[in-house]
Amino acid sequence: MSTGVTISSISDYAILGCGSVGYAVAEELAAQDKDVLIIDRDESRVESLRDQDLDARTADIRESEAADLVADRSVVLILASDVEANKQAVERIRDTNGDQFIIARASDPVSGDELADLGADVVINPSAVIADSALRALESGELEYNAATLADILEDTDDKFAIVTQPSPDPDSIASAAALQAIAAHLGVEADIVYLGDIGHQENRAFVNLLGIELHQWEDIEDHSVYDTIALVDHASTEELDLEVDILIDHYEPDESFEPSFADIRPNMSSTSTIMTKYIQEFDLNLSEEIATALLYGIRAETLDFKRDTTPADLTAAAYLYPFANHDTLEQVESPSMSPETLDVLAEAIANRDVQGSHLVSNAGYVRDREALMQAASHLLDLEGVTTTAVFGVAEETIFLAARSKDIRMDIGSVLDDAYGEIGETAGHSTQASAEIPLGIFTGIDISDDTRDTLLSLTEEAVKRTLFDAMGVEGEGSNGS
Repeated sequence: MSTGVTISSISDYAILGCGSVGYAVAEELAAQDKDVLIIDRDESRVESLRDQDLDARTADIRESEAADLVADRSVVLILASDVEANKQAVERIRDTNGDQFIIARASDPVSGDELADLGADVVINPSAVIADSALRALESGELEYNAATLADILEDTDDKFAIVTQPSPDPDSIASAAALQAIAAHLGVEADIVYLGDIGHQENRAFVNLLGIELHQWEDIEDHSVYDTIALVDHASTEELDLEVDILIDHYEPDESFEPSFADIRPNMSSTSTIMTKYIQEFDLNLSEEIATALLYGIRAETLDFKRDTTPADLTAAAYLYPFANHDTLEQVESPSMSPETLDVLAEAIANRDVQGSHLVSNAGYVRDREALMQAASHLLDLEGVTTTAVFGVAEETIFLAARSKDIRMDIGSVLDDAYGEIGETAGHSTQASAEIPLGIFTGIDISDDTRDTLLSLTEEAVKRTLFDAMGVEGEGSNGS
């Protein structure tokens, strides 16, 4: 219902039913110098309110008299504990003064729906409000406790602190690691950000270069023993590391069972950057432009610019970071130039696409830069009607496959594991994943220069059929749009 009422500019209110809730609201409004009229049928309560210099009058909120008394008020709050009385009050006011803004108290979802049907603009349920407040207080207290625990572990570092990103790190992992490094510096602890694999995606390379984030490749570090504190950030696995992990921060549950000294896992948030933003706030850091930009981009990249699995926590974190971020840098990161190799892979993937329903699988042939497969999978996800993409190609006698999904019903990481987990290596989660499969696994043919093209032809249908089966897709595909 459109009322034309702008609440922020309102100064005249009426409260019908002044129990404990109504009295608390009346006190707060009066403290803000608002003009508040209180209606209640209890004469002794009305006298008590008048003794406190509040404008209170005696009337039954269920009757037309009460509606007439508040006819000149822009906002009416109906807050009696008797929900049936509140329903009648809403009806009377709507019959008498159709355009007033009404806030009404319910006792449960059913009565809330009934009040809304009767014309209440906003319905509140005190039990739900209290529960929500308690949960917010719990979250705040938990964050304060976690921050203190994290600080204790970091300050116990004798030599250096290693922050390990996910293999071939994405923006969320890099940004989260940079934020933890800033927290460590705030506590006087020297930290390195280290990664396994490569930083091959052009956006990720631009992201690191433009923001001046220094990363060290794990294989290039001669002596790993210099790190006496190890953290995994957005990287819930220890398989690649022969080290004891002290800290784990991620928005996905780990694939394996291990017990770090400190763990903060929040599947209810869509990015680890969101979690790290909360820690930045809790530690009251002087937020640098680089870290703010990195975290904001990490959130945007992980949520597909707030179009995928976005939670209120992600939006709140982004709103906090927005004023501190460099938006020119964000634009540069989001629009990096495309290499000729990537363009060739994308063109090949478009030409060879096989679409079944909303799922697209494509063979990009032999590739020099396997990271181009990831970019091709991301670009193809923008095709109309497509919710899941997988692009594969061959390099170094191995089939590399990159997959992306925006289908909330599908966990693409699990799909790839079902399809290729027993014959190759897979990694990823619900929205993006990858697989590596030996080229000859489907045919048993020894690899040589003379058999490479034959192998690729033989494996193409096997790779696609296995993946479509794992997706639960049946029927013939099409390479049309």
